[in-house]
Amino acid sequence: MCSDSRYLVFFLLLLALSCSPYRKMQKIMNREVEMGLSIPEEKPAEDLEDDVEIDSIRGTLSDGPLIMNAIRDSETGEMVATDVIRASKVTARFRNVAERAGYVSISFDITVPAGMSDSQWQLKINPFMRIVNDTVALDPVYITGSRYREAQLRGYERYKAFLSTIITDTADFIRIHQLEVFLERHFPETYAMKNDSSFISEPMAENLFGVTQRDALKHYTRHLKWSRNERRKLKAGSIYERYVKDPIRMEGIRLDTVLTDASGDFIYRYEHTFRSRPGLRKVVVFLQGSLYERGECKAELPFPEELTFYISSLSTLADDRVRYRTVIYERVVYDNTKALIDFAQGKSDVDTLMGNNASELRRVRKCVDDVLQREEFALDSLVIVASCSPEGPYEINRRLSKARSEAVLEYMSEYVPVEWRDSMRASELPENWKQMALIIEHDTILPTQSRKTVLKMIEKMKNPDETERSLSQLPEYRYMREKIYPQLRSVRFDFYMHRVGLQKDTVHTTEIDTLYMKGLQALKDLDYKTAVRILRPYDDYNAALAFMSADYNHSALDVLDRLDDRSAKVCYLKAMVLARMGQMGEALKYFDLCLAYDPSLEYRANLDPEMYDLIKTRNNTLKPNSYD
Repeated sequence: MCSDSRYLVFFLLLLALSCSPYRKMQKIMNREVEMGLSIPEEKPAEDLEDDVEIDSIRGTLSDGPLIMNAIRDSETGEMVATDVIRASKVTARFRNVAERAGYVSISFDITVPAGMSDSQWQLKINPFMRIVNDTVALDPVYITGSRYREAQLRGYERYKAFLSTIITDTADFIRIHQLEVFLERHFPETYAMKNDSSFISEPMAENLFGVTQRDALKHYTRHLKWSRNERRKLKAGSIYERYVKDPIRMEGIRLDTVLTDASGDFIYRYEHTFRSRPGLRKVVVFLQGSLYERGECKAELPFPEELTFYISSLSTLADDRVRYRTVIYERVVYDNTKALIDFAQGKSDVDTLMGNNASELRRVRKCVDDVLQREEFALDSLVIVASCSPEGPYEINRRLSKARSEAVLEYMSEYVPVEWRDSMRASELPENWKQMALIIEHDTILPTQSRKTVLKMIEKMKNPDETERSLSQLPEYRYMREKIYPQLRSVRFDFYMHRVGLQKDTVHTTEIDTLYMKGLQALKDLDYKTAVRILRPYDDYNAALAFMSADYNHSALDVLDRLDDRSAKVCYLKAMVLARMGQMGEALKYFDLCLAYDPSLEYRANLDPEMYDLIKTRNNTLKPNSYD
């Protein structure tokens, strides 16, 4: 009988050992049990409602960790996970996904078998995404055992208990009663202000024996208790590390779920959307994980096989052909610039110290240098025209504008090569009425009626002096004289040039349309906003593709309707945009038409979600030749 009992104890001990966390860990290290990483099986729409939908969950810590759907156990008070997630069948290690509007969405399942779960463990699973030349860490997923979480919370409670021993009220360090008795005897005035916060200067706070209130406060302070409290404050960091060995993470985590029952596999559907990159063709997803016990990493989890997502972008359908534009070159070329150069009243001398003359003249000199350095142009003449405001007699303004033009020409001659000086000449514009009318027309200060009155007077002008006198009678004259007239006192530089080597007056040629190619490159770089802005006026295939990439489907269809239906790619885009708009019958018609022109586009259609759904609809159609 005793022997049977020993055998029973030995058997139970062996059974317990075989089920211990140690045995589980050995199986994990020997790769007998390992995590799973798989692509969810695509299911028909009618089956989707039978699945438990699990979207991205970000963990936070309030009263406790965020867990999946759970109930509280009435006996233990623990939160018990209640979600039952169906396993997904693995159809392949890769999947084709589409980039739309500059973003890509991928979905994969992380499977943790029952043999990797234990109440004393926490599994930290870190998904990574290899994209182009970068490796991007995604939000981790934590699988936490109930006893492991209890230990974490217990550590927080112990740390909280330690913090409660730290005294925060400084009054606890003072023998209040004894201090009050001392003040009542030796500082009655201060004691009378027991409930008054008025300030008492230090001399008044000293008694006949030379003892100050500060001395009294120091004498009645419990220094030993204060020192012990300060030491506790200094130890707070080390105490936290001792008690809270593995802090509960509150941010940057996709899921932290507590498992109280490890009888079944745990499957989490991980969904991630990210900004695509130019030239992105594929994304590789892989996992890394660690097993923690009592806050310490005990093992690195074996890595499951990687998943590959092949990215299809509409930008790959772009027409790469170089676009040219017709350019008309005129042999004679004209350009001009204007400078606001200040002159003393009635004077024509160029004073570089007056107003902004120095910066204006510096800008003009640079402009002249740029023109002279352009090898494709030869300067025929540079005409300097100074103008005056209508203020004053016209004849005086004529002589003054001529003198100012000649003064500026003389100044500029010093900065122009000798061989070009003969091409320079001076001219005058006594009163710039045309510029004045333009400024008044766009003025936002003058009332509308006043602008009309002034413009009408300028239009009917016969004698400039009489018109100026009439203007001086208007109530708006002061404003015009102070704000508008100074803008008319300017110097214009007119450049008359011709193209070197060009014999004919007009030449038509073609050159690469750099603006169009910039829009095409923006389309390839997934900068759809820029692509739409540049390509919109061209109203061609790439413009329609840019609209579709930016999800402007009606604009895209409007452009496609004006293009030739005999193009396979035009029909393909038309089928796609119609499918997006729910016009499946018309979409099927154009899809069949595009396949008639180019059967290879059926393989491309498998990469685009809209077309893939269209293919399935086409294959399920009982009468392929009829369209609803």
